[in-house]
Amino acid sequence: MTEMTADTHAETYDDGDTLGGRITRARDLAGLTLSDAASHIGVTDETLSEWESDRSEPRANKIMTLAGVLGVSPAWLISGAGDAPQAPGMSVAVDEMSGEINRLRELALQITATVEVLESRLVTLTRAANE
Repeated sequence: MTEMTADTHAETYDDGDTLGGRITRARDLAGLTLSDAASHIGVTDETLSEWESDRSEPRANKIMTLAGVLGVSPAWLISGAGDAPQAPGMSVAVDEMSGEINRLRELALQITATVEVLESRLVTLTRAANE
């Protein structure tokens, strides 16, 4: 079984989606409408729609602009490799859960230490009672 860490929430592999699918996913997670994104990128709504539906592909300079506007890496946008965009609040939830896990680990250590102290006292009391 592999150990999970707080960093494992990011996708670091090819996600199997198309360029258009990744553009749409990143735009949705960025909270941009098709019109807003197209305006920021400097293309028409129709052009962006064509890219998102995989009917055409953006030129290299537009890939760079797309990545910047959508807050993703060009590598992820092109191939799906690297960190995928996260839903808003996802990283906060992961951080909170990681914090709770760390707190529970600390409590487990404290419980173990307390049990050891109590066992030692019990041995001492048992010896004293038997003498």
